[in-house]
Amino acid sequence: MTDVTTTRTLRIGASALALAFSLTSAGFAKDALRAGPADPQTQPAGIAEGADIVVTATKANRIAPVTASLQTTQPQSVISRSFIEDSLPATADFNQIAAISPSVSITGNANGAGLSESKAQIRGFQDGEYNITYDGVPFGDTNDPTHHSNTFFPSNTIETLIVDRGPGNASQLGQATFGGNMNLFSRATRERPGLELKGSYGTWNTYLLRGLAQSGAIDALGGTEIVVSGQHVKSDGARTYSPFTSNNVFGKAMIPIGPAAKLTILATYNENDFNQPDNDGATLSQIAQYGKYFSLNNDPASQTYYRYNHTHKTTDFELIKFEAEIAPGSTFENRAYTYSYDNETLSGNDVTLFATATAAQIAAANVVTVSPAGGTTKAVTSYGVPGYTKTNKYRMFGDIAKTRLDFGFGALTVGAWIEWSNTYRQQRDVNLLDGTPNYVEKAVTNPVGGAATPQNVKFDQNSNTNHTEEFAELELRPLPGLTITPGYKHVDLNRRIDAAYNQTTRYAQRLSNTYTADLPFATINYAVIPKVSVYAQYAQGFLAPPLSVLYVANPRLSTVAPERSTNYQAGAVYHGANLSLDADVYKIDFTNKFTSVVSTVPGEGTVFFNQGAVEYKGVEGQITYALPHGVAVFANGSRNYAKTDNDGVIRQQVAKAPEWTAAGGVLVKSGPVRFSLIDKWVGRQFFVNPAGLVAVGNAYDNPTYQSRGYNVAILSARYDVGPVRIGAEINNLFDSRRVTNISTGKTAPFDQYFYQTGRAVTGDVTVTF
Repeated sequence: MTDVTTTRTLRIGASALALAFSLTSAGFAKDALRAGPADPQTQPAGIAEGADIVVTATKANRIAPVTASLQTTQPQSVISRSFIEDSLPATADFNQIAAISPSVSITGNANGAGLSESKAQIRGFQDGEYNITYDGVPFGDTNDPTHHSNTFFPSNTIETLIVDRGPGNASQLGQATFGGNMNLFSRATRERPGLELKGSYGTWNTYLLRGLAQSGAIDALGGTEIVVSGQHVKSDGARTYSPFTSNNVFGKAMIPIGPAAKLTILATYNENDFNQPDNDGATLSQIAQYGKYFSLNNDPASQTYYRYNHTHKTTDFELIKFEAEIAPGSTFENRAYTYSYDNETLSGNDVTLFATATAAQIAAANVVTVSPAGGTTKAVTSYGVPGYTKTNKYRMFGDIAKTRLDFGFGALTVGAWIEWSNTYRQQRDVNLLDGTPNYVEKAVTNPVGGAATPQNVKFDQNSNTNHTEEFAELELRPLPGLTITPGYKHVDLNRRIDAAYNQTTRYAQRLSNTYTADLPFATINYAVIPKVSVYAQYAQGFLAPPLSVLYVANPRLSTVAPERSTNYQAGAVYHGANLSLDADVYKIDFTNKFTSVVSTVPGEGTVFFNQGAVEYKGVEGQITYALPHGVAVFANGSRNYAKTDNDGVIRQQVAKAPEWTAAGGVLVKSGPVRFSLIDKWVGRQFFVNPAGLVAVGNAYDNPTYQSRGYNVAILSARYDVGPVRIGAEINNLFDSRRVTNISTGKTAPFDQYFYQTGRAVTGDVTVTF
């Protein structure tokens, strides 16, 4: 059968650029021709469905775990739904999906894939220093733009994930775009109805049940398409006494409104319930007695008793998106959204301590003797078993509007983003035996009025953010194949606290800070030949100080300003029939790092200011080669330099910034067979920043605070028998159990260690109707 190619132009999506989505092969073409002028999310087998990028559907790209667009203006890794389904654990969170990309590493997942939170690093930038979006909407916490990897969007809600290793252009929105962007796209609706049911069972008594239903195009509703999904996960967890349960429901409707407009309505709800200390990780003393995977126990006299360490989290995310072609080649879109997060936690006060109190002492107010991991004893006045309750809940509201006007030799995109939030946070000391107040905090009086703070209250705080961004991009096409896009963005961010008892100071305060920035951008993409493009990017970035700069007695003494970055990068992309290849180089100058000191002047407290800089630079690449019979081999890698730069003197690699990453493997998609063997290596890294080396010794000479590197291999095999797919996978095939992170304590005996979980085997059955 002769291959044909159809190309349709999409003028909607995360960056509102007009891009072509190419579908090559007879099967793709047939569906595209049936669909007419619809959007790629209606296609049944697109490589980057839901996204506004072009990925040529060559043999290599259809099987590649990661690829890039010929029209990209920054380094990029596109990860398709087929890779998520065929090669990763079904419980994987979005960080584990992204980890196959160059320059991406993850820590966490200490209880198993998706069974506890993880954190991703991109080129050494930490969570909170890069942006994450879902269907073009930035999301994150309200005290700083960090993320909860298994709380909002489990893998059943993700169709495509794109790691943009750069800030994008002016229309790429978010509080922390300078470190890059991880863009998640929701499950796509289909023209044809269908039903998929999946069940899996594996190591740590982990099971998953998932269902997904497609309505197909409903003629009675003008071609409306609906997709719904539900998922249940339950596991004993890899760590001791650490069960995990999760439930998710997801729904999305795409409603055509006339021939040139459509409305998309999306909603998802997630619930997680698990046993874990609020500040988890095992000390070396605990590891020596109970092993690397110690977390909790079954001793009611201990702060590590599992019933004393429990968290219940709920989240929801709702989006209404309107898209319309307002004139030939010109579009308007609007996204109105809201999302919420509610974390209710009960935790031991300090799980690095071993209680040695007698039963009689525990039952009353006593001076309880405790032993830290190093064996030294100290006295802590406490009622019973000390712990605390924690609430962290917020609701975010926002709207993003964009208009794109095409005038032949170019296009102008203008838009605005407005967002505001309401947050409530509290912590109170309790006796974990019966939940009664535990009056163990220091006595504090308000310097204004003299009101005394209850000694069981750590803090009780309301806060708000108001955030607006206005942007403009001018896309110029002076020559065939050449696109030059300068852009500009203005940012205003206000953080405000209205606390009955502020965090750290523990008395009533009403404080506010406003931060602004004007950010220029410029990108260029040139199609040298149809199979080859080159690109370059210049951009400035901005990250506002976190809410914690307002946890101070005298905010006027703090001089902290937003962190700033200047990005330079360039690269090339090649898409041949059997070979997909791209590579890039980058340099990022990062200044105004946040820091703080406790003033020696009585009454001044903590003071925040800016000090130091980091230089990030490196080289990255990814390659896939397609062999006959649906077989492909791939490799990618990066060499990453992220070192402090104080007054022009280069010092040391910053913490949790691997010096290199590499991945490789083989994939097979042939008839009923799906097979993959992938391996990801993370190079040497340090667990403390250079500023912390005074306390712990030089990390270059002290192997305790550095990792030589580690790898995670995943073997996956599946076979179709009619409508039934039978599969199995082995996560961490070589049973690597190296340390991935150390959370440093006040002294070395209180450091908390995190390790790779051991080999995990899972079997699954999927039935499709």
